[in-house]
Amino acid sequence: MEGRKGFFAVVDDIQLARAKGGDLEALERLYRVYVDPVSNLARRICRSTHEAEEVVQETFLEMVRSVRSFRGEGAFGAWLRRIAVSKALTVHRKRKRQAGSDGQSTVELDGPASLSATVDAADGWKRLDLERALAALPDDARVVVWLFDVEGLTHREIADLFGRSTSFSKSRLSRAHARLRELLGSTGGITDASESGRSVGAAGR
Repeated sequence: MEGRKGFFAVVDDIQLARAKGGDLEALERLYRVYVDPVSNLARRICRSTHEAEEVVQETFLEMVRSVRSFRGEGAFGAWLRRIAVSKALTVHRKRKRQAGSDGQSTVELDGPASLSATVDAADGWKRLDLERALAALPDDARVVVWLFDVEGLTHREIADLFGRSTSFSKSRLSRAHARLRELLGSTGGITDASESGRSVGAAGR
């Protein structure tokens, strides 16, 4: 399992076959390969460390339960990412229902998550500035930014995950980018960063 990183790390067919057969060592190797990208995604969608940890646990439990259903149509990591996003959005929606939230709450900044796909030193942005700017976005907007700009999902895919129309994803992204420009004092860096992020996130899809 070497080469590409994140959700698109190369999975050895033999190891995957063993995992589908219930081999605990093979399942553990899959966990080690994907725990970081799953954790990173969970922490971006969720509002707290506790919620993110719940998503990580539920994602890998589902992987163990459902790995036999993976038919090799596309990258294994893409399949696992769909599970992680689904679990994270379930927590996201549950929190909003319980709190009667309008999606305006912010996230905890309790540790760095990888933003290498969206930060370009030439733009003069500091990593912490971008961390804080993302945290200041409304929940739904922050989630759409992460899924579109970093994970490389399409508006149609994001809309389906939210059970909404593509206009929902497009409008949230547009507003989020405008807000990020305000917060970062930038007039054009978001567009460049988005294209960079999508080229990374969409790779291998």
